[in-house]
Amino acid sequence: MAKIEVKTSLLDNMVGVGDMVLLEPLSEDAFLENLKKRFDHNEIYTYIGSVVVSINPYRSLPIYTPEKVEEYRNRNFYELSPHIYALADEAYRSLRDQDKDQCILITGESGAGKTEASKLVMSYVAAVCGKGIEVNQVKEQLLQSNPVLEAFGNAKTVRNDNSSRFGKYMDIEFDFKGDPLGGVISNYLLEKSRVVRQPRGERNFHIFYQLLSGATEDLLRQLKLEKDFSKYNYLSLDCAQVNGVDDAANFRTVRNAMQIVGFMDDESQSVLEAVAAVLKLGNLEFKPEVRGNGVDESKIKDKNELKEICELIGLDQSVLERAFSFRTVEAKQEKVSTTLNVAQAYYARDALAKNLYSRLFSWLVYRINESIKAQIKVRKKVMGVLDIYGFEIFEDNSFEQFIINYCNEKLQQIFIELTLKEEQEEYIREGIEWTHIEYFNNAVICDLIENNTYGILAMLDEECLRPGTVTDETFLEKLNQVCATHQHFESRMSKSSRFLNDTTLPHNCFRIQHYAGKVMYCVEGFVDKNNDLLYRDLSQAMWKANNSLIKSIFPEGNPAKINLKRPPTAGSQFKSSVATLMRNLQTKNPNYIRCIKPNDKKAGHIFTEALVRHQVRYLGLLENVRVRRAGYAFRQLYEPCLERYKMLCKQTWPHWRGQARPGVEVLLNELGIPKEEYSYGRSKIFIRNPRTLFKLEDLRKQRLEDLATLIQKIYRGWKCRTQFLLMKKSQIVISAWFRRYAQQKKYQKTKSSAIVVQSYIRGWKARKTLRELKHQKRCEEAVTTIAAFWHGTQVRREYRKFFRANAGKKISTFIVQRIMQKYFLDMKKKLPSMSPTDRSWPPRSYLFLDDTHKELRRIFHLWRCKKYRDQFTEQKKLIYEEKLEASELFKDKKSSYPSSVGQRFDGDYLEIHKNPKFQKLSGSIEEKIIVADLVNKINRANGKGAVRIFLLTKSNLIVADAKSGQKKAVVLLNDIEKVSMSSQKDGFFAVHLKEGSAAGSKGDFLFSSDRLIEVATKLYRTAQSSTSQKINIEISDEFVVLFKQDKVCVKFIQGNQKNGNIPTCKRKNNRLLEVAVP
Repeated sequence: MAKIEVKTSLLDNMVGVGDMVLLEPLSEDAFLENLKKRFDHNEIYTYIGSVVVSINPYRSLPIYTPEKVEEYRNRNFYELSPHIYALADEAYRSLRDQDKDQCILITGESGAGKTEASKLVMSYVAAVCGKGIEVNQVKEQLLQSNPVLEAFGNAKTVRNDNSSRFGKYMDIEFDFKGDPLGGVISNYLLEKSRVVRQPRGERNFHIFYQLLSGATEDLLRQLKLEKDFSKYNYLSLDCAQVNGVDDAANFRTVRNAMQIVGFMDDESQSVLEAVAAVLKLGNLEFKPEVRGNGVDESKIKDKNELKEICELIGLDQSVLERAFSFRTVEAKQEKVSTTLNVAQAYYARDALAKNLYSRLFSWLVYRINESIKAQIKVRKKVMGVLDIYGFEIFEDNSFEQFIINYCNEKLQQIFIELTLKEEQEEYIREGIEWTHIEYFNNAVICDLIENNTYGILAMLDEECLRPGTVTDETFLEKLNQVCATHQHFESRMSKSSRFLNDTTLPHNCFRIQHYAGKVMYCVEGFVDKNNDLLYRDLSQAMWKANNSLIKSIFPEGNPAKINLKRPPTAGSQFKSSVATLMRNLQTKNPNYIRCIKPNDKKAGHIFTEALVRHQVRYLGLLENVRVRRAGYAFRQLYEPCLERYKMLCKQTWPHWRGQARPGVEVLLNELGIPKEEYSYGRSKIFIRNPRTLFKLEDLRKQRLEDLATLIQKIYRGWKCRTQFLLMKKSQIVISAWFRRYAQQKKYQKTKSSAIVVQSYIRGWKARKTLRELKHQKRCEEAVTTIAAFWHGTQVRREYRKFFRANAGKKISTFIVQRIMQKYFLDMKKKLPSMSPTDRSWPPRSYLFLDDTHKELRRIFHLWRCKKYRDQFTEQKKLIYEEKLEASELFKDKKSSYPSSVGQRFDGDYLEIHKNPKFQKLSGSIEEKIIVADLVNKINRANGKGAVRIFLLTKSNLIVADAKSGQKKAVVLLNDIEKVSMSSQKDGFFAVHLKEGSAAGSKGDFLFSSDRLIEVATKLYRTAQSSTSQKINIEISDEFVVLFKQDKVCVKFIQGNQKNGNIPTCKRKNNRLLEVAVP
């Protein structure tokens, strides 16, 4: 089945108006409202006829995917929604299929997205053109030239983090098949003043920061550089780091791009050496000196910097030092050498840095052109991409803004001319009568600037060449004399009285009425920037360098080629370049992309109306719309027009048989559209007013709704019929299956009934046969039984006299033996488990065995207890003995006893002999340690505890310091009279000593331990085994303790504890210690 291609239109699902030519009514506010509406819906592209207006979204949008490339490939320009790919595809197909050279002009102010737009155009062309190893290599070189030029020609500005500070025009060359062969790049007016100074909030060119951030330590050492930005005067420090920009990664990208483009390793190294030399030039500082004749001269403060610069470029240090100190002026046969003061030396340093970087950039463009130019000599098709500065209006506008705006005036002039020319050619081609269109011709402004006799650039060149004192003020005076009467020139010093009282125009400024609005220029610096002088001594010094790259970019320094003629000024060079560019553009079919910046914050989703309005004005977008709408606002080929609107006429719907033009004529006549609203061309229908088009769209929309309703009705009818037929078929199937099921059930019922009858008959026959067999068997058994009884009677009668005396006793003995045997066999099967705690026992079977049953139970229990004890080790036996002893001492007496049952009685918890901390204490104890634990010794003065080591050996109780291990008390077990404790869950216990004993003089001990049960049990057992005397264990909630000669009562009470469940001891008075137990 063939795939149906659904074609859409620019007018389908349109947000706002996709083509500004169709905007109704046409006004600046409506224009801005339409742009904002589309921007808010992520529609950043809008058409003005064949011009694409692009708004920078400042964020990534999913509209540049490979799928989008395929979607716009080989599609009509107005067939899909506005997109830069549509313009790129239209230009590429015109070049490939119609053999027309193309140019794409991208304009807009800094930050509007011009560079990104040029990348998108080039990437689209690279994606849709041919494939192959050589073709892919050419495409890759063309694309990789961008990172190199961006690194050396772009910089971070207050408006844009990647602002192009030069104009670029690239001619991409194709063969007859449309495959790329190569390209040629032209650059215009690099902003070289940025090398030596940058406005606040801006950076120098990217390459300086990328080199310092991304170069390896070895490379930096070779270039005499350090990573610290603050070491270099030419680098702005207030914004050296840019959010979201990885300079180190970008440096690696640039190095890789240079390799792909074709730079040799030594060339790349020479380029980096030149960049390093520019950086280090900024660190040269000068100091004033007075010669013997009283003439001021300058000297370099730190010659180490000069030495490193000379090492980088391969130049004798004295040559460059002299060039910074003296200036040689040649006139015919005379040479005059003058010294440079400090200000002139700094000027020479900055001029050298600017010229070195500017010429290095031009050499890079030349070198890239050498790599990407077409290698084969065949006829070529050319597509040019122009990415150049937009119109600039700043608070302070100088020479750079003047020539940039001059370039934009020329671009606007050629845009109007080419647009009108394109319109006229299309009208002639289609046979439509051409009518003259009124529009503003800015040729008068271009003439004001570029006229060779009285133009501003000519006056500036004349002033620069004039002998005598030349200043910016004398230049302004000349302008006032020559241009005073020009309607687009304004100045406070002009003779026209209308500007005398204009305080907004300073005396050192003049104003030009450009096509985009009035711009005020300050003349300060015009003369110096136009002269762009580099002292001949510096050029000759650079030519003497051993670095081949440096030498090649200063050819005028060659003594053999000394030219005393003054070099052309910057203004005249730029004017010549612009003229060449205009001639180049006029030979190609133009395509325009107008870029707009939506806000100054570089943030997404923000549309600043005042800023956009300003750009719309100076881009002349409304003028573009008016020129396009001056004749016919909309034109379309007959085939797509008929395909789109054929449903509005019964004669053309659903299919028109015949040519498309007659069908369109029938359609428009049927709709009753006035004939003055449209004209028929040879291949297109031309519609004059957008209202007519919108009327067609409204009729189409209403008709589509009616058709959708009709389709829904037909579909619903088809769906219901299909559902009915399906239900009918299902009913037949269900009926057939039900009848089958009913017959099967009836058959099964009949079959089961027959089986039941058969089973009853077979059962009756079987029972009858069984009764007969049983009767026969009973008869046979009866005969046997009667015979056995008879024979038994005969035998008993015969032997009765022999057995009558002992028969009863033997029978009784036999029966008893059998019963006993059965009893023991049953007991063997029913014996309980081997656990001593298992109290179960099988019930007795016979009453006369009751005593035997009890005795057997006792013997079995003793036997399994012995078996259980045989498993114990000596240590385990000792533990159980201690547990048993503890049970006898404390069970049902001490509340904390149940919690101690599951605890192991390990005894030595401190491992005194293994712990190096207690090495001294361990060495003083010769006996085996039974208990070693930390206890709290209660102070009778305040009731607080002090941590002590409690040691129990076979003959002594030892109390030692927990920190130092020093013995505090040693008590013989013979001297212990009793141990007292409470019945509560506390750990307090008192050790009472006998009166008159050696240790008893200090009184009794009151301790607190978490292992009270274990300590008391082991003390009790040890004393009993060592002294053969039992220590009395007294359990009472109130007992008396002897501290030296004072008796103190220890009383235990119940109370709520603030610190949880820990008992606390408090001194109430001299005779009472109160222990609060939770």
